[in-house]
Amino acid sequence: MQVSRREFAKKAATVAAGAVATSTALMASNSKPSSENGDSNNGVVVGKSRKKEILYTKTAAWEEFYKKAK
Repeated sequence: MQVSRREFAKKAATVAAGAVATSTALMASNSKPSSENGDSNNGVVVGKSRKKEILYTKTAAWEEFYKKAK
């Protein structure tokens, strides 16, 4: 039996809406309470890495770039 395009579209929309509702519910249940999110740190994420973060290394290429950027 051949299903009409309209019936197919209705079923596809229903399945998609169910998937969105399910994923939204799962994300909401997996999120941490606001007290565990660290409200005191203003949104700054604190990592557990022991590596030193190097933001800038003075090199000849950077010096050339800064001279041309002025």
